[in-house]
Amino acid sequence: MTTSSLPPTLPRSLVWLFAAASGLSVANVYYAQPLLDALARDFAISHAAVGGVVTATQIGCALALLLLVPLGDRMDRRRLMAVQMLGLVAALLAVGMAQSASALLAAMLCVGLLGTAMAQGLIAYAASAAAPHEQGRVVGAAQGGVFIGLLLARVFSGGVSDLAGWRGVYFCSAVLMLAVALPLWRRLPALPVSTNTLSYPRLIASMLTLLRQEKVLQVRGILALLMFAAFNIFWSALVLPLSAPPYRFSHTLIGAFGLVGVVGALAAARAGHWADRGHGQRTSAAALAVLVLAWWPLSLMEQSLWALVLGIVLLDLGGQALHVTSQSLIFRTRPEAHSRLIGLYMLFYAVGSGLGAIGTTITYAHAGWQGVCLLGAAVSLTALLFWWVTWRSTAPACFR
Repeated sequence: MTTSSLPPTLPRSLVWLFAAASGLSVANVYYAQPLLDALARDFAISHAAVGGVVTATQIGCALALLLLVPLGDRMDRRRLMAVQMLGLVAALLAVGMAQSASALLAAMLCVGLLGTAMAQGLIAYAASAAAPHEQGRVVGAAQGGVFIGLLLARVFSGGVSDLAGWRGVYFCSAVLMLAVALPLWRRLPALPVSTNTLSYPRLIASMLTLLRQEKVLQVRGILALLMFAAFNIFWSALVLPLSAPPYRFSHTLIGAFGLVGVVGALAAARAGHWADRGHGQRTSAAALAVLVLAWWPLSLMEQSLWALVLGIVLLDLGGQALHVTSQSLIFRTRPEAHSRLIGLYMLFYAVGSGLGAIGTTITYAHAGWQGVCLLGAAVSLTALLFWWVTWRSTAPACFR
């Protein structure tokens, strides 16, 4: 291919649009976490069962990764994004207008389904639209938008709920998604129709083949499941003690604790560089050790909020370092199947997040904050032991 036939460089404004839309889309999946106490009160749901709200969104995430994200390989992506955007707006409005627990759970499932499909679909869109010489920069920007969306979701949710109630969070988000829909429709570049000849059922079936064949994906998927379960054990339970006596913190303040994690997450950015230099297994071991260690200061929250802050930094440092390393190792296995590989990997993440959410609220109802910390430490230690048992069999593949 000659230089003149290469796709043109994407305008900076379009790259920012990809990042903003990706971040806004994925944030919808996490708005409920600081609102669990308000949802439990309004719908008469016990603390032991209210984690099902987060679990419903994670079930939607899993369905999106398995059934919707692969559609980008066979459909016009611009039209697919438009349909999914309108569906997401409708789901957000349904959450805001829910009058029963069953209606709430159904709408939350749809939010998880379409929010995840939008975020992952936009990242794939950005990669396809970018020229080869700028693909890393463009995809990095889109994924950066996802990270910022995850980071600010709890802050936005807590702040808006303090001003307009929890329903206001979802009505405001619906307005934001509509605001970004028009520029997306106008600016998203038209892409050639995929030449992939696999039928939709065979495309889905090929993901199972990849999962069966790739040992690195299997191991890193289990680690992702355990790591994200530990994450949600913490974040889904945090609102319960902080909103109760003696703290009685507002949702805004509780959500702001999520900003503390940026320190650990930024420090974890070096993990990919270390993996590129052949230290993926050592980095994984260090990250998992930090993840286990984080639960000690977290368990001291009732004595010191500074301990809570330190614990959050360590939790994000260990978790993000493991996440970055795992992605780096997985992408080395099948360069021609990156989309399906990341879809499968993130499917483990969705399952782990859902299990963590439901498990932590049940634990908190019966054993309080100390029980939550013991659960989180046990899951993190299980991940470390699983890595220890499996690292010898995966090391050759990781370094090839």
